[in-house]
Amino acid sequence: MKRTLAGYLRIFACCAGVLLALILWGSRVLPTAGSVERVQLVIDPGHGGEDGGAVSCTGVPESRINLEISLRLRDLFRLLGYDPTLLRQEDVSIYTTGKTLSEKKVSDLKERVRLVNTTENGLLLSIHQNYFPQNQYSGAQVFCNAAGKELAGALQNTLIGTLAPNSHRSVKSGKGIYLLEKANCPAVLVECGFLSNEAEEAKLRSPDYQKKLCCCIAATVTEFLTRRESTDIM
Repeated sequence: MKRTLAGYLRIFACCAGVLLALILWGSRVLPTAGSVERVQLVIDPGHGGEDGGAVSCTGVPESRINLEISLRLRDLFRLLGYDPTLLRQEDVSIYTTGKTLSEKKVSDLKERVRLVNTTENGLLLSIHQNYFPQNQYSGAQVFCNAAGKELAGALQNTLIGTLAPNSHRSVKSGKGIYLLEKANCPAVLVECGFLSNEAEEAKLRSPDYQKKLCCCIAATVTEFLTRRESTDIM
């Protein structure tokens, strides 16, 4: 009971952070043209279309869950005064060339990288789900490139501390992950949970849990950016 109560208190504190940021948004000192340029958030719902990614233990494609979470995250960031770029808004692939599925996947990844790298002063948040043949594994895990390491650490701490306090997962390098290796801006990839774990898969499909997840991400990113902007202005 204590663990459950503590979990709810963490969620409340996380959501309160988002709301407080929203309330204070109008009064905070924003960067001027002569100080620091405002960050442009880029939200990447992983996979899509013919490339559904992993398939959950109940038959739901990863791409669909990624999109649902990304759309909620976009709407929450809009409330906070940001105007995120969403790399896809439907369950589609964004490839531009290719005939085979393999060729289309390669084209899709290259197009995502192009969109990220042509975004001025961007910050990439890529949303994915994990999967492992053994179903006992659970918990969110954040991957990052070198420029995204600080944000990744903050996200990992919030996601684990708020939603899975018994998890011991830690941030991992994005080495070998094409999108993170090629992104020329701070980039993090959030594996929100394991679709192979029945209990976690059920939560990841739940609108209520998705909202909590997005609240954790938005609160952490907002705090990170607000702190960074304040430091740069000073």
